[in-house]
Amino acid sequence: MTTTDHSDPAAIRARWEEEAETVRRRLRQASTNSLATIGQYSGLEFLQAMFNGELPHPPIGETLNFLPILAEEGRVVFQGTPQAAHYNPISSVHGGWAATLLDSCVGCAVQSTLPRGRGYTTLELKVNYVRALTPDTGPVRAEGKVIHVGGRVATAEGRLTDPAGKLYAHASTTCMVMELPQGD
Repeated sequence: MTTTDHSDPAAIRARWEEEAETVRRRLRQASTNSLATIGQYSGLEFLQAMFNGELPHPPIGETLNFLPILAEEGRVVFQGTPQAAHYNPISSVHGGWAATLLDSCVGCAVQSTLPRGRGYTTLELKVNYVRALTPDTGPVRAEGKVIHVGGRVATAEGRLTDPAGKLYAHASTTCMVMELPQGD
């Protein structure tokens, strides 16, 4: 669903928008999932169930206008389109918007590697901003990839790019891996 060949950004943008529309049609109502529900799945199974509309997806995506696109082991992609509603006082999209997409993709990349009954929480997120986002930027994708997963600590990295492959921000995370609590 993502590409490294950015020779035709207009065609890539059209494909991304088509893929996003397909995702919108299959997603369930945004809501939260209980720990009991989450614990029934491996990390990858849980993400794929959300991304395929079998389980509700988190409301943050609706609030900040981004969607889950792809989940495979060790790699997760989200797509969002910045809007004027995301502006900060200096008339560019707030850095927190990009940070949220990057936090989502790197955290979920870690989650995609975890077995049933294991979860994670973010210990540290480092974001580097390369250029400003505006509503004119159009859709961007946040792609997270795992670097290392151990028994207690995992790391991942992510990139936020447009259809031309232009980098807007990149991030790294350290996550704590743990047993999920038994119940809600």
